[in-house]
Amino acid sequence: MEKLTSRQAQILKMIRRFMESKGFPPTRAEIAAKLGFRSPNAAEDHLRALERKGAIRLLPGASRGIQVLTEGPAGIPVVSRVAAGVPLVAEENIESHCAIDPDIFDPAADFFLRVRGLSMRDAGIQNGDLLAVHATPEAASGQIVVARLGEEITVKRFRRRGNQVRLLPENPEFTPIEVDMRDDSLVIEGIVVGVLRTHFGSMGRA
Repeated sequence: MEKLTSRQAQILKMIRRFMESKGFPPTRAEIAAKLGFRSPNAAEDHLRALERKGAIRLLPGASRGIQVLTEGPAGIPVVSRVAAGVPLVAEENIESHCAIDPDIFDPAADFFLRVRGLSMRDAGIQNGDLLAVHATPEAASGQIVVARLGEEITVKRFRRRGNQVRLLPENPEFTPIEVDMRDDSLVIEGIVVGVLRTHFGSMGRA
């Protein structure tokens, strides 16, 4: 199978999870609704790309005619570093995979981020911990998020009022980050849904 883009891998994972829970593949409309595509045609384009790369086979004449040809990944990817200009869960950022069922978290974890720093110490997040992260571009005020500011990745508590966002540490030794959404580029990479305590490693600046 050819290497998938992060978006293609996300779609393939969604198809697998749907099939595990329902017992049959999703329709194009269900894929579009789940992943936020504007139309089923966008889902069809991605499915065709997955077929060309050997990940699935599309069966003609069936709305649910998707056959997955590849095995699932070896677990949840662990991101330990962030290369400039690439998606967070790009292959070059992944140090390993953790053999844990992503559905033990609610919502399900899409990746682990290894933490560097102590800015979230009082929320129980220590240097070297693995944060279970559900990938989503949206966050509610008060949630702990993985955010991208330019090429910098940070873990903070998210507060928003209008165009003003505050990324708050959970350690009085650190200063909140103030973001004006009209001027600054802030991308939510995901929300933190769990923590695994470890005694090694570094990354993911907290």
